[in-house]
Amino acid sequence: MPFAYYRRLNEEQRRIYRRSDEVRFIPLLPKLRPILPLGTLARALKQDDLKEAQTVCRQILDNLTAALKVPPVSVAVHAVRPRGHWGELHGLYTPGDGGKPAHVEIWMRTVRRRQVVAFRTFLRTLLHELCHHLDYELLKLPESFHTEGFYQRESSLLNQLAPKDDAGIQSPATAQKQLV
Repeated sequence: MPFAYYRRLNEEQRRIYRRSDEVRFIPLLPKLRPILPLGTLARALKQDDLKEAQTVCRQILDNLTAALKVPPVSVAVHAVRPRGHWGELHGLYTPGDGGKPAHVEIWMRTVRRRQVVAFRTFLRTLLHELCHHLDYELLKLPESFHTEGFYQRESSLLNQLAPKDDAGIQSPATAQKQLV
């Protein structure tokens, strides 16, 4: 079932939307998991270390793009999320242009309370922005729409990298144990 904005798309955009919606899973190699520094990312967030969070996000994206054989994407981690009449921005993907690489921006603090976001929330946002990159580079879609398939691809990556425990809670320690 398409989202409501589907009706406003032209026929070419609807074709792209449907292609996007058909792909529900991005498989990762199990041997990739141990080289992703998720425990380090969790510590950087817990310690509110913006510089370390950015370094770790770069490592995660570099490893994932290499494993999926797509061009790399640059990343910047910022402090407090921007906010406007449209809401609060968690992350932003900018496609590459004219030889300039694609770029991901992600924010680690909420607007209202200025609290560092939870590990799993932050990781999901990072993977969400990566999914936009994968739409263009892996799936070769001319546009990246938020489709049901898009959100399922995002969840597939998250669940492969940081699966929830039996209680449905993912702690950074549990994530690190499951990765090795």
